[in-house]
Amino acid sequence: MPPRPGPAVVTVVGIGADGWDGLSGAGRSALRAATALLGSRRQIELIPPPERPATTGTWPTPLLAHLPRLLDEHRGQHLAVLASGDPMHYGIGGTLVRLLDPDRVRAVPHPSVVSLACARLGWPVEEVDVVSAVGRPVQLLHPLVHPGRRLLVLSAGMTTPGEVAGLLTARGYGPSPLTVLEQLGGAREQLRTATAQDWGGLDVDPLNVVAVDCRAEPGTAPLPRVPGLPDDVYEHDGQLTKREIRAVTLARLGPLPGQLLWDIGAGSGSIAIEWSRAHPQCRAVAVEHDLRRAERIAANAATLGVPGITVVAAAAPQALVGLDPPDAIFVGGGVTTSGLLDAAWSALRPGGRLVVNAVTVESEVLLADWYARHGGDLTRIAISRAAPVGGFTGWRPAMPVTQWVVERR
Repeated sequence: MPPRPGPAVVTVVGIGADGWDGLSGAGRSALRAATALLGSRRQIELIPPPERPATTGTWPTPLLAHLPRLLDEHRGQHLAVLASGDPMHYGIGGTLVRLLDPDRVRAVPHPSVVSLACARLGWPVEEVDVVSAVGRPVQLLHPLVHPGRRLLVLSAGMTTPGEVAGLLTARGYGPSPLTVLEQLGGAREQLRTATAQDWGGLDVDPLNVVAVDCRAEPGTAPLPRVPGLPDDVYEHDGQLTKREIRAVTLARLGPLPGQLLWDIGAGSGSIAIEWSRAHPQCRAVAVEHDLRRAERIAANAATLGVPGITVVAAAAPQALVGLDPPDAIFVGGGVTTSGLLDAAWSALRPGGRLVVNAVTVESEVLLADWYARHGGDLTRIAISRAAPVGGFTGWRPAMPVTQWVVERR
């Protein structure tokens, strides 16, 4: 294994808009002891020239691609890195830990913008949901937008407040008060408040955080994080695992934080999407050979707040080659394709869950054979919906679904 890049220890010092004056004694000592300093141009300019190390450097673009080389250039030096606020909260500290290992990173935190914003607004921190729009799509807000919830959005710059306001208004949350807190902790600190629908194109400082007090318009349908979203929130051409079956299927797949799902024959992507909505660290790959459906999956994922889903527009089982090993697999289409179940079973991690839904006699025969060989649970799910029968009401059955669920030992 090649050696990891960079100095033996990197000290990451959190800094706020109040600059040098706001640093703790530990932060000042770390900077005075450093022989080299890295950070953004804005952060470095917050350090008085007499207190800066002899060698300073600003972050390259793109950062992640160049970071190992940059660290190697400072091998043997006492390297300090500047970060906004708390380096381990959506900051460079986490990136350095992943690259170098925890024992080679020392973090000296400053109060985060989350703590500062909640202090200004009088919001208990534990009652606030936080999402970062720095290098991430603003659509990640969608799963967090619910009546009565308070949100903080870590801004990517001066355009983020407008993007947040537009998203809220489109979702039916235009009456939500939106407060932009600029230059928190600094001499130019300023707060601006308006409803999302009235925000307009206000000019704001690039260094800002957006606070949202979610309030819905009358009649706005909530989108809970539990599985079984209404069918009409998805764009589809009929290839959609219906709401009740979807809820049962997700319950058997059992989404867990950090785990990866393969959704094979994904159709509209509803299983992958609701798996990913269960927790921000749930990951999913949607495999769909039809290009138009694959594009629709990506659009549905963005609309429902999980734009990070990977969409593979190719046919299984060939499309499965080279994908990261999954913790759970759902097969909702193409069950009878030669070699598909064999490939899925071989790829599944030990302890992983396989859930297969079938609606045709041919696919049921195949599931019965796999059930006989590998065990698990074989279930028939039948759903009926009330519908008019003349002047009365009767039950109209949907096609029954045979579901096989098994854990790989």
